[in-house]
Amino acid sequence: MLTLAVKAQLDPGFSPLSLAWRDYQQQVAAHGAARRFVCAIERNGGYTSPWSADILPEGVDEQATVALLERIVKSLLWMRGGYRIHIAGCRALYERLQADYQADGLRAFDVGFMQEVYEQPFEVLWHEDVSQIAQPHEEISATGRHLNGCRIGFDAGGSDRKVSAVIDGEAVYSEEVIWFPKITEDPEYHRQGILSAMKAAAAHMPRVDAIGVSSAGVYIDNRVRVASLFLKVPKELVETKVRNIYVDVARELGNIPLVVANDGDVTALAGAMNLDAGNVLGVAMGTSEAGGYVDSNMHLMGWLNELAFVPVDANTDAMVDEWSGDYGCGVKYFSQDAVIKLAPAAGIALDPALSPAEKLKVVQGKMEAGHEGARQIYETIGVYFGHAIAYYALFYTIEHVLIMGRVTSGEGGSLLLNKTREVLDREYPELAKAIQLHIPDENSRRVGQSVAAASLPDIH
Repeated sequence: MLTLAVKAQLDPGFSPLSLAWRDYQQQVAAHGAARRFVCAIERNGGYTSPWSADILPEGVDEQATVALLERIVKSLLWMRGGYRIHIAGCRALYERLQADYQADGLRAFDVGFMQEVYEQPFEVLWHEDVSQIAQPHEEISATGRHLNGCRIGFDAGGSDRKVSAVIDGEAVYSEEVIWFPKITEDPEYHRQGILSAMKAAAAHMPRVDAIGVSSAGVYIDNRVRVASLFLKVPKELVETKVRNIYVDVARELGNIPLVVANDGDVTALAGAMNLDAGNVLGVAMGTSEAGGYVDSNMHLMGWLNELAFVPVDANTDAMVDEWSGDYGCGVKYFSQDAVIKLAPAAGIALDPALSPAEKLKVVQGKMEAGHEGARQIYETIGVYFGHAIAYYALFYTIEHVLIMGRVTSGEGGSLLLNKTREVLDREYPELAKAIQLHIPDENSRRVGQSVAAASLPDIH
């Protein structure tokens, strides 16, 4: 078991993947010989995001190499998104992935999700030569940070929708309306809600040059692929009424240029615009763990950034999440599920009849009352997060981390953040110097999101 400089008090079995990878790399360096490993995830448009590392020579502790690389590949798949995994440099890993990533395999959930998102059959491909897949083919996108003209910014949340009329970067009108998209079956309810919000914003400008949408879910070419907002819409209506719902509304308003992006990415973009800095990773700890990322130019990369299913714990006995059936994934470490998971060890009994959100409120109430166990819950999550940031930094260039979501509210969020900083300072001092942690204020979260959404389309 890995030795932690800062203990995860309520989870003594926690074994950070970041430390496991660091120890493995030290073994490679000590061995004196290595082979090159490359994994490239291919997504829509043939775009690929390769990742490479030196690994132990073939036949030297091959089982440990395969076990660790399997976690790396799964992480890349959910961070980048795609329907083809290209592998070179480790044949044993390729054979493992070929068996796992099948409709009836260990990673059946991953296969089904990616096939639904990208509308392509899922494949794992082997390449004899690492140079065949080592070059990136990324989308060069000017998405985001465009403030010229008259724009609508729409932020579609699960409990409220926000819209702003933005003229040359200034919000001249903003509106926030409670709605209930997650429990409504009729897609016309969603369409009318979106349309009425945009018409309200349009009424406060002389014209509409562009529409930018921030919406929970996965969107490819402005089309809805997977989104909890439309959870209750019958499947037979999704294809005809939901897939192009934003495109159809933009067309109804006069064929207005449109860009739709995941709300996690737009949150990261809003933070980047507020900080006037790039290389921003946003992490929201709420019902699940949501992520978003913008590069050094404050542009979105077209990556999936579904951090909820990215593993962070190498402990094979760690809690399994109900969706993917996999262990050690972020959803059980950086969401209300993490708080609930740790409550028994903290000496806090939670009524099984309560909803997850209600259980979180109970723990937050204990926190306010000075309960030591509640304090340890937030500190343990902070330990998790410090190591997770180091793990994420293997795949993202990070200078700023935005932390948000209901789990981070109140004094518990401060405790979490302080412990995260302590872990970075003691375990990863170089990262601690390079990465700044931020909790956005309420105003930037509320208005900044819809203004950042308005900046998504590039118009001329």
